[in-house]
Amino acid sequence: MSASLYSNVCKECSKLITNRYSTSFSLGIKLFDKKFRSPIYSIYGFVRFADEIVDTFHDYDKKELLVQFRKDTYAAIRMKLSLNPVLNAFQEVVNEYSIEMDLIDAFLDSMAMDLQDLKYDVEQYKKYIYGSAEVVGLMCLRVFLKDKGEEYEKLKPYAMSLGSAFQKINFLRDIKDDYFEKGRLYFPNVDPGNFDDGDKKKIEEDIALDFKNGLKGILLLPKGAKFGVYIAYIFYYNLFKKIEKLKIDNILQERVRIKNRKKAYLLAKYSLKNSLNLI
Repeated sequence: MSASLYSNVCKECSKLITNRYSTSFSLGIKLFDKKFRSPIYSIYGFVRFADEIVDTFHDYDKKELLVQFRKDTYAAIRMKLSLNPVLNAFQEVVNEYSIEMDLIDAFLDSMAMDLQDLKYDVEQYKKYIYGSAEVVGLMCLRVFLKDKGEEYEKLKPYAMSLGSAFQKINFLRDIKDDYFEKGRLYFPNVDPGNFDDGDKKKIEEDIALDFKNGLKGILLLPKGAKFGVYIAYIFYYNLFKKIEKLKIDNILQERVRIKNRKKAYLLAKYSLKNSLNLI
């Protein structure tokens, strides 16, 4: 009883983290079949806290914190237990769904890249996106397709494209804070002092291709996962279309968002379509 209670408390912690940090992903997860919700919350809790180390704890030794977080993660997975509730919830998912350590290593490697003052070249850019976003999509795909290795391999490139699209949108939306406050510019071959609408257009063309490929995979997901991922896609795609209409100067002045009432409208619209089997 006590072990089960502890496990459930840990999962509730990851759910709370997701709800507090991301309204879009929280809403998408609520649309999953019940069996998918807890493991996806647990994955999000893990990646969110790792990201917090590199983005938030400025008065501490971030490198030391991240190194310790990595060690604690490995120990949790090996021992199948952690007194860190986020890591305990995550290790349960890793062990139950056979999530590869290569994915976890790639993610933590990308987090470590944020501790360096890098001017990203093409290879570093690809490596960062793979580790920070694409592998997260693959972790979720392992949950959706438990013990279905052949289907996982089929949908793997689509999941990576969707994660890539989401991350690139984040980069474009957050370019002001990332560059002027954190000293980061992820896009390669871009002069931060002369970032113009031509640069923005090229990036948007790349994102559009990722969205197109990602949508193909969403439509092939199991029924209990498809609509939740689709809604996250719709929210991000609408953010993308809003950013497309703006000049780079507008993006550098304020963070672009999709308002909650717009999200509510989109949810209602596509829920109706989903109920009519039009998705």
